[in-house]
Amino acid sequence: MEFAAEEGKSFSSECHTLLLPALSIGNVGQLAIDLLVSSLRATKVGYLDEPSVLPCVGNDAFAPVPQGDLSLSLEAYESALHGLALIQQRSPVIKGMIISFARNMAEFIHSIGKKHVLVLSSLDSGRRKHIDASSDLQMYYVSSVSDDGSNPDCENLGWKKLDEYDSCQKRWKYLDSLARGASTADGELLTDEEELTESDYYASMPFSALFSCLKAKGLKVTCLLCYCSEGDNISDSFQLAHAACNLLGLNPEKFHGNEGGGWMIPFSWKSVYGPPPDMSLF
Repeated sequence: MEFAAEEGKSFSSECHTLLLPALSIGNVGQLAIDLLVSSLRATKVGYLDEPSVLPCVGNDAFAPVPQGDLSLSLEAYESALHGLALIQQRSPVIKGMIISFARNMAEFIHSIGKKHVLVLSSLDSGRRKHIDASSDLQMYYVSSVSDDGSNPDCENLGWKKLDEYDSCQKRWKYLDSLARGASTADGELLTDEEELTESDYYASMPFSALFSCLKAKGLKVTCLLCYCSEGDNISDSFQLAHAACNLLGLNPEKFHGNEGGGWMIPFSWKSVYGPPPDMSLF
């Protein structure tokens, strides 16, 4: 993984915490990162070039007036005021290369001196076992703070540890060995979804690979997760971004954005689902 810095920019040693998405159903993690970049008024530090990530290019996601800036597959941002760095991923990892991607990302994050990594992602609501209709969107987490994945700070916020995380389960153990440098030839990783048990499913997701590889580098890692379905997941991204702020001790009300709650809506969201319908048709 190579880093191309914007002219005169570099990662600050004062920004110890980094946030990044793990691609999954509904793109909730990516939407939440865009919302945080916009609301924090984070500045672009540079781009990452990673062979395992498909290339993509698009218009600037945040500027209301075109300035010739482009959005690429992997972008790095910083908010020095809040002591945060953020990485946005806009295209998927090539099939079969998720371990390579996670290893390279963990190596890069370790090399720039970050101490805590917060991974934002989503889970398929079709696999959710228990639904509490009386509460708002329930947040789940996995943390490297303890061997069983629990974290008192997350518990105090009312979040639930992902029950399907079990560091002693076969697939999680194998994932950990890969993160620590074992070759895929040293064991057999299940790839056929029909062969996967319920626990295997969660260990096969991108957030799991990132969690294992970042943990193997000695970094503090917290994966923040929510269940969702495909569709308009903007409301889910608000809640995921708000949860991240709660863990980091930030108050979105102080962001002074253009939306209720202090959020600054990314300009690109104006066209994320196309123009509104022509009401003259009705």
